[in-house]
Amino acid sequence: MKKVIIALVIFCVTINAHAKEGVVLLHGIARSASNMEKFETTLEERGYNVLNINYPSTSQPIEKIRQTIDANIQNFTKQNSKTHFVTHSMGGLVARAYLNNNKLNNLGRVVMLSPPNQGSEVADFLKNNFLYKKIYGPAGQQLTTDQTALHHILGNIYYELGIIAGTWSIDPVSSFIIPGDDDGKVSTERMKVDGMKAFIETPTTHTFMMKDDKVINLTIRFIEQGHF
Repeated sequence: MKKVIIALVIFCVTINAHAKEGVVLLHGIARSASNMEKFETTLEERGYNVLNINYPSTSQPIEKIRQTIDANIQNFTKQNSKTHFVTHSMGGLVARAYLNNNKLNNLGRVVMLSPPNQGSEVADFLKNNFLYKKIYGPAGQQLTTDQTALHHILGNIYYELGIIAGTWSIDPVSSFIIPGDDDGKVSTERMKVDGMKAFIETPTTHTFMMKDDKVINLTIRFIEQGHF
């Protein structure tokens, strides 16, 4: 009996040692999983399991989105020795809401691309606009600079978090609204959050940074080494 138990322990340890690390990809508002396909392909080529989630970003508030993606992520984490998160824009808030509600035993590192951690002045300006409300839905109303109502949903940062901030804009109107440096949607200062481990700026735009080779390489470096 003792030999059987030892054999089972060795078998489980061996299986765990060969388990791949995984990465959950979360796109931004009014986007889809297709916007993260370059990340998906590159990470798979590096040997990672990848879960590129297509979630209802414009029809549900962030707290409901968190519930919607829960089962997919829970099943995915069971396949991995570690599970990392890579997000774009509002996907960063979705990840925060999820990780605030789910403490994963095998959680790895988290990388956010231009996340509106402190909201955006663009959302402040447009929140009452009919077209904005129709296009961006309830989650769009949660992207304002008043994040008071979101604090208990997003929680505090207890994991290794690296943020990559875009600094170029192709949207002069939004950049006029936003004070300071920005990527066309969010100011670089409002991308920051207490508890982050690393922050780096890159000459990329909010709209296309998830397809940028340098951004992808920086992301992988943080996942693997914990720094940019």
